Amino acid sequence: MQKVLPMSYYYISYQRQRRAYTAVKRLLDIVLSLVMLVALLPLELVIAVIAAADTKGTPIFVQQRMGRYNKPFKMLKFRTMSVDAPANVATHKLSDAESYISRVGGLLRKLSLDELPQLWNILKGDMSFVGPRPVVLTETDLLELRTQNKACTVRPGLTGWAQVNGLHGDTSIRDRARFDNHYVEYWSPWWDAVIVARTAGVVLREATRVLIQPGGNR
Repeated sequence: MQKVLPMSYYYISYQRQRRAYTAVKRLLDIVLSLVMLVALLPLELVIAVIAAADTKGTPIFVQQRMGRYNKPFKMLKFRTMSVDAPANVATHKLSDAESYISRVGGLLRKLSLDELPQLWNILKGDMSFVGPRPVVLTETDLLELRTQNKACTVRPGLTGWAQVNGLHGDTSIRDRARFDNHYVEYWSPWWDAVIVARTAGVVLREATRVLIQPGGNR
């Protein structure tokens, strides 16, 4: 006769599995971010010089974003906007964002190269490669929804489930929060792998469009 185990057994087993997965994820974050920081250093130096010359400011832009457990952290990006752009406002909330974005900055954004400094955030433990994208502190509606659905309990990511499904800053806040919650509820290493693969596909398609098709970089 098969023994029926109590529900608490399955819950404890699930929690142990989640902790093990989280530990493995953090280890991969450390190793991969360190390798990429070293391997991409020449490219990062070139981008830094170009960004500084193009924007007339420091090449690295530092912005307060909300992290795990609603603790703010300093997120790094290559500067893609002029130095007089509002510092703590989401780009999609600016009335005339295009007027602030520099010539090279637009290209860096399309190719997601402006996000490379966040490898340092990942190495430090502020972020992960995959997770809900960190938002600025003024996006209180989204932050409140993330707190309610527990999406704030994981490290924010360089890419996320909402992003690979086309949900960016100018899309529905409730849809973004719903996808963030779905990721947190059903997260697994295999799902992270799928999100990374889909992100790579999106970046490669955009790079092809920008660099090969006539007028793609406009």
